[in-house]
Amino acid sequence: MEDTPSPAAYCWAKDSPSPSKGSAGDRMIPNRKALLDFNSYMPDEPAKEDLLKSELFPHTRRSLFSYKDELENADGSGSVFSLSLLRAAPKCRPEPRRSISKIPFSVLDAPGLTDDYYLNLLDWSSADLLAVGLADNPFVYNVHTKKVSKLTGQGVPVTAVSWAVSGTHLASGNKEGLVEIHDAATQKVLRKMEGHRGRVGCLAWNGYVLSTGSRDKTIMQRDVRVPLSCVARLNGHSEEVCGLKWSGDGQQLASGGNDNRLCVWSLASSRPQFETQEHKAAVKALAWSPHKRGLLASGGGTADQTIRFWDTSRGSMRALSCHSTGSQVCNVVWSRSTNELLSTHGYSLNQMHVWSYPSMTKLETLTGHTYRVVHMALSPDGQTVVTGAGDETVRFWKVFPGAKRSASPGSSALQQVIR
Repeated sequence: MEDTPSPAAYCWAKDSPSPSKGSAGDRMIPNRKALLDFNSYMPDEPAKEDLLKSELFPHTRRSLFSYKDELENADGSGSVFSLSLLRAAPKCRPEPRRSISKIPFSVLDAPGLTDDYYLNLLDWSSADLLAVGLADNPFVYNVHTKKVSKLTGQGVPVTAVSWAVSGTHLASGNKEGLVEIHDAATQKVLRKMEGHRGRVGCLAWNGYVLSTGSRDKTIMQRDVRVPLSCVARLNGHSEEVCGLKWSGDGQQLASGGNDNRLCVWSLASSRPQFETQEHKAAVKALAWSPHKRGLLASGGGTADQTIRFWDTSRGSMRALSCHSTGSQVCNVVWSRSTNELLSTHGYSLNQMHVWSYPSMTKLETLTGHTYRVVHMALSPDGQTVVTGAGDETVRFWKVFPGAKRSASPGSSALQQVIR
């Protein structure tokens, strides 16, 4: 259909004589009077603006800065497929994948580093001191100066090492069940503590309280501020205790044993608050999430090969998920800055995996050790992971993004109360 002429230029010719029969006439003819008196048909200024818009933008029905119509696409186009699956999704750039180096940036020889799944022979202090249990002595490696110090031993194999929060006081356990506290600065033994009837394979600090796990199936809670340090003995395992880890708030202690049992203890109880035997092999790998209260990761040995996640924050121990890794899980550690974790493995691939939680998408696989990666520690800045294996090497890997470093109590405060 053709456009209708504007009323300003044309009008119905009621007063015009009819055209003669047979002539080419038209009912719509120019009105010369209207053309001469054009201004009398012009609308006022607001109406003139609306008229101009309707002529120039016939499909525009609202102001440029008005709210979008409900049927308008996200990109501003009013397509008939606005609510249809046929509508094209807005384009977005995928987030770039974080690059993780597959090569350790430093490798140290560690002669005498034991290939034993049940021991814990590496720990990294808040003062950037790395403790390594080699044969009969604990050694301290200063990451900045590269200086190595040999601490006093008892002539029997060291089976566990763990730094106090101060960063300069080291606890060590040995094959005979003795626990010692060393001053790394003076290289002196500040205290010796007996009580276990078997080797001490795992240690965990919670302020002034040192938890020690042993082959004698017990966990001892030791307050280093009092002469008789043992304040509680925990009985919940029927085999060797090989994993201990305190939660970030210091309210719960997780323990794993060779009886395939995972226990969670409250600060004031001598009986397990929660326990489970969902794993089908020894539970050594334990790690509390720094991002969510009560979130615990646990890893099982050769016959299990899984990492399980638990929620202990709601008055029960709720299983969240279980993920197969394909090999023995030796250690697990969370990133402090991202929702990721690293697991180290033994039989049969001796590898390490970086995972994204909770999807458990594998971000990277790291290889290099030729024996099981049974020892591991995280640097105080949360970026570097150090691993140790029966190939008698200690390797440093840049794994996680950096995190803010929390302040730690001074070393002198702890030294003053150790008796």
